[in-house]
Amino acid sequence: MSDPILAGRLVLVCDDERRIVQFVRLNFERAGARVIEAYDGDACLDLVRRNLPDLVVLDVNMPGLGGFETLRQLRTFAEVPVIMLTVQADEADRIRGLDLGADDYVGKPFSPAELLSRARAVLRRTHTPRDARVVHIDDDLQIDFGAREVVVRGERLKLRPTEWRLLYHLVANAGWVLTHEMILRKVWGPEYVGQDNYVRLYVTYLRQKIEPDLSVPRYILTERGVGYRFADFEGKGNLPELDKA
Repeated sequence: MSDPILAGRLVLVCDDERRIVQFVRLNFERAGARVIEAYDGDACLDLVRRNLPDLVVLDVNMPGLGGFETLRQLRTFAEVPVIMLTVQADEADRIRGLDLGADDYVGKPFSPAELLSRARAVLRRTHTPRDARVVHIDDDLQIDFGAREVVVRGERLKLRPTEWRLLYHLVANAGWVLTHEMILRKVWGPEYVGQDNYVRLYVTYLRQKIEPDLSVPRYILTERGVGYRFADFEGKGNLPELDKA
């Protein structure tokens, strides 16, 4: 049965285990997606350059060019969403992948329902808002929602899809506290509730890009034990609407 979010999407699956690739391919195709295959990191990078897929499903442990190095090189030329596959449950490995630009992790063994759910959640976070515009926070910070960029003291910085969506919801609710659960539901989806480490990690990423002093945040404020609040600012109304697909 075709899935409204996955149907028509081009998914690149990269894993040195052919049975895993075929398993993933079958389930994405059942959801209506188109799938291309790679069995090593070099082939993955070549296919991303030539096809620019909507999503990459990338194994961590591959001979030759491993998943982490493949991801590092991929992020030098493409912002395509990436889900990492791993048999390792080590949080340090998950953080390493997220630091390199992965959008999510799925641990092996995994069910088709879990992988497709994660894929839908990642793709929901990559839509560009309708009627995008630049939002002026103050003289040091402007947000270009159309380009998914922030202008920090005159310098344009690109945002990853998840960073952009997180910033959108924080800014849209400026002056109000968003709990960890609220942020997880809005940015990642209800299936992520309870995984507060995602919120903390991506708040750190955003702060590193927009805050003038990480030790005393000006924009993204911590409400200890509750969540986060974006500092109130004039002219916050009428933000562009996010696609709800």
